[in-house]
Amino acid sequence: MENNEYFTEKIAPKKNNDHAPETRERGTKPERPQRKKEFPRKPKQEEAPAMNLTSEDDSSPKVEIIGVRFKDVGKVYYFSPNGEQFKHGDSTIVETARGVECGEVVLPNRQISQSALVSPLKNIIRKATEADFRQLKQNRKKEEEIMQTFTEKIHEHGLDMKPIEVEYTFDGSKIMFYFTSDGRVDFRDLVKDLAFIYRTRIELRQIGVRDEAKMLGGLGICGRPFCCSSFLGDFHPVSIKMAKEQSLSLNPTKISGTCGRLMCCLKYEQNCYEDFLRTTPKTGAYVETAEGRGTVTEVNLLTGMLKVKLDKKPDVPLSINKDEVKVIKDGRIQVNRDEMKALKDLE
Repeated sequence: MENNEYFTEKIAPKKNNDHAPETRERGTKPERPQRKKEFPRKPKQEEAPAMNLTSEDDSSPKVEIIGVRFKDVGKVYYFSPNGEQFKHGDSTIVETARGVECGEVVLPNRQISQSALVSPLKNIIRKATEADFRQLKQNRKKEEEIMQTFTEKIHEHGLDMKPIEVEYTFDGSKIMFYFTSDGRVDFRDLVKDLAFIYRTRIELRQIGVRDEAKMLGGLGICGRPFCCSSFLGDFHPVSIKMAKEQSLSLNPTKISGTCGRLMCCLKYEQNCYEDFLRTTPKTGAYVETAEGRGTVTEVNLLTGMLKVKLDKKPDVPLSINKDEVKVIKDGRIQVNRDEMKALKDLE
């Protein structure tokens, strides 16, 4: 409703019937309406600036924090150590938005700028004890049992869902169910059944194929464990253009991972290829060599070697280094529209 009001007021103002439309002679300028006086806005200097953690001349107060991770490969969250000393690998009990959780310390006690924190820090509850570890072990067993019930209930309701993982919070106040599906699923009756069985908060979350591979794990075509499940905390955007710039075959079976999307490792060397492309003539470039002018037909970015089709000798391509040519008109790397349409689902 707000958008509609904004449109009618700002874009298509309502007609005012109280006054008749003004008429003026041709060649005369209309009188400008007087603007209402507005109070001056506060200067932007009063806003809190974004501080750089690595700046040495930062005069803002420091805060002691520790970094806690709740999964083997996941995001790191900051908490206040509350006067205690932690080392890498310690376990601690903290309160999160999902409830009380047990996490592993991956960043020991350190001082950071207070202005770098987005929100106030939460204090840790305590260091994990032997009783806490026993509770964690029991929760893992419960998760296996809940996973079996989750799968049975999906088949009972005939839902087009694939169960992936179940997370049981440390204090048992919430159960998270992760699943994949090709479309939207009406799982309201399923939530009612699960809530009736476990008598706690239930949350079902639909995830994508990349998150599924991250949770389940496996081996890639390189023979090593998935990058997403071994060391990648977040997914980085990967595009078809990267594969084209790296002179890779646009065969989906060669550039896609087990999840069916473009391989995450295409991002690793992209910066190097971008630097090479700035100094290397592209395919289709018109260059000048010692033996005459010609068109670049093949490029090896790593070695810097080019194959040039000379205007004088078109039948015999010339192999030459990029430093020995002068670019007259550079080429462009383009992806065919048909190829982009066929490979769009891989991104």
